[in-house]
Amino acid sequence: MAKELKLMKGNEAIAHAMIASGTDGYFGYPITPQSEVMETLMAEKPWETTVMVVLQAESELASINMVYGGAATGKKVATSSSSPGISLMQEGLTYLAGAEIPCVIMNAMRGGPGLGTIQPAQSDYFQSVKGGGHGDYQLYTIAPSSVQEMYDFVFDAWDIAFKYRNPVLILTDGAIGQCMEKCYVREFVPRWTEEERRKNAPWGTWGKPAGRGHNIITSLELDSARQEVFNEKLQRKYREMEEKEVRFEALNCEDADYIFVAYGTSARIAMKSMELARAKGLKVGLLRLITLFPFPKKEIARLAAKVKGMLCVEMSAGQMIEDVKLAAECKIPIEHYGRFGGIIPTPEEVLEAMENKIIK
Repeated sequence: MAKELKLMKGNEAIAHAMIASGTDGYFGYPITPQSEVMETLMAEKPWETTVMVVLQAESELASINMVYGGAATGKKVATSSSSPGISLMQEGLTYLAGAEIPCVIMNAMRGGPGLGTIQPAQSDYFQSVKGGGHGDYQLYTIAPSSVQEMYDFVFDAWDIAFKYRNPVLILTDGAIGQCMEKCYVREFVPRWTEEERRKNAPWGTWGKPAGRGHNIITSLELDSARQEVFNEKLQRKYREMEEKEVRFEALNCEDADYIFVAYGTSARIAMKSMELARAKGLKVGLLRLITLFPFPKKEIARLAAKVKGMLCVEMSAGQMIEDVKLAAECKIPIEHYGRFGGIIPTPEEVLEAMENKIIK
């Protein structure tokens, strides 16, 4: 497949990837710092080339329910927003998960709580990874740390969404969404001819049989026994994800005495902190988490058995650290360092925190 090198923002990369991946519909609502997604789609006019529908909804509530309706027909439908907007989408997200409807959502996190700030943060971990809506559901959550990954992970997200019939969340932040980097983009190549598309499209497989060849798209089940059986099915699906779809990147971890654990922008910062530490003769590694659900529990447990301590680096008051501690089974000291409210820590600050809190 032909590739072209371009300079673009992370938000622009998401938009271009949606077009190139054959996304059928995008329904969104502008909110800083991810408004360039819709702006880029409007500028590119994909309805003229790939017949992609792009529509600005009247609110985040409307956009997620448009996603529900469009995706229920078997189409590839996506949306994007930022922290307060994702909060408004929680009901729709749990409906989508409960009806097992594939879709893709991008969250460019900003500082909170409330309206907070438009500056980048990572304080949506609880809302995104733990499931901010109601019920026992999970979103497959993948965290890019570069503009190229913002682009590539859209393709990965569609594969996972349809493989597991589950919403997929691309969890990023305002820093990656707004930064400009080189990015290899692909030419749009339809996967199927129109005849093949009609034959292979999964309409009719969604929802619950209603007779006469029709299905009901719903997450409602009034019979508690049947609802329990359905929830058990969902849990088996999530366990399968944990066995087969975990992704991470381990840098200098095999000889490390200490390890940074981070994702997204924090991982980029921690990578430089690791280099500074190595220059001082400190054996420090970095475990960059790529999937936040499924969480790399086994790798963290393996590393915890051989290192002296871990520092979780997050642009929040400390949310991911709970999962790291559980995975490590409290075998070693695990501390948190982060700035919040939209302030990004420096590599020097992160290294100093490692030296003061873990190495001592």
